[in-house]
Amino acid sequence: MRTSWGSASDRGRVRDVNEDALLACPPVFLVADGMGGLDAGAVASRVAVEEFARLAGRGSVGTSDVLECLDSAWTRLREELTGDRQGGTTVAGVATVVDQGRPSWLVFNVGDSRVYRWADGVLHQVTADHSVVQELLVEGRVTPEEVARHPERNVLTRALGTGRRPDPDLWILPAGPSDRFVICTDGLTRDVPANRIAELLSQEPDARRAASALVAEALLNGGHDNVSVVVVDGGTRADGADGTQPAAAEARALPRQRRDAPRPEGPTAAPATPPARSGRHS
Repeated sequence: MRTSWGSASDRGRVRDVNEDALLACPPVFLVADGMGGLDAGAVASRVAVEEFARLAGRGSVGTSDVLECLDSAWTRLREELTGDRQGGTTVAGVATVVDQGRPSWLVFNVGDSRVYRWADGVLHQVTADHSVVQELLVEGRVTPEEVARHPERNVLTRALGTGRRPDPDLWILPAGPSDRFVICTDGLTRDVPANRIAELLSQEPDARRAASALVAEALLNGGHDNVSVVVVDGGTRADGADGTQPAAAEARALPRQRRDAPRPEGPTAAPATPPARSGRHS
C-alpha cells in the first residue's frame, strides 16, 4: 500500500512547553498528548513514541504489535514516573495492516486525541473520545453545544500510564484507492471545528502542507493548547474497474482486549526514530 504523509506541531500561544509528541514513520503514524506535573507529560508522550518507533520500517504490522507497544510504554511509565512525577498520555494513530488478505488500516486510540478519515469530500471521526463529556453526550445528558463549555470537558476516562493497563479501542478499515487520515491532539479540535478541518483538507492535496495549514488555523483561533497533526494519504494503487473511486468502507470495531490477562513482554525498547516531517512510501 502506498503512503505519503506530513506532520506539524506547535506549543500554541498559551502553554510554555510542548508536551505533545508524534511519530510519522511507516507503517505507523500517531500523536501523543502528554499530561502531568513537572516534566511528566513530556516524558509520557515521548515514551509512547519511542515504543511505537520500534515498528518503523516494517511492511505492515498486526494488532498484537500495537497492543505490545502500548503495554511496554505503560510498563516504562510506571518505572520512570514515580513520586511527585506522575503523568500519562493519550495515544491515537493508524497503522498499515493486512486483514483477511487485503490491505487495510488499523486505527487505535486511548484518550481524547482523534483519528479522522476524509473520504468522498466528507470528514468522518473514526475514534471516540475517552472522556467524561463523551460519556455524558452518549447518554444524552449534554448536547454537542454544551460539551465545549462543560467544566469536566478535559477529564479523561482512559489514558496511557495513569492507572490500569491500557485499554485501547481498535478499528479495521479496508484501504480504498485513495484515503486520507488526520491524526490530531485536542489542541486542533478545541480550536478548529470539523467543518473547517474538512474545508482545509479539500483545499490542500499535499499532506505536508495540509498538516501545516491545520496547525496554523489552530494558532489563528487562539492556540489554547499544544497542537499536533499528522496527515496520512494512502491506499491501493488502482481505482475501481470503471475508473471511479468506490465509497469509503465502514470501519469495523475490534473486540476490546482484556487488560487483566498477562501478555508476553515486547522486545527491549530502542531509541526513537525521529518523526518525519513529510515523506512517501510504497
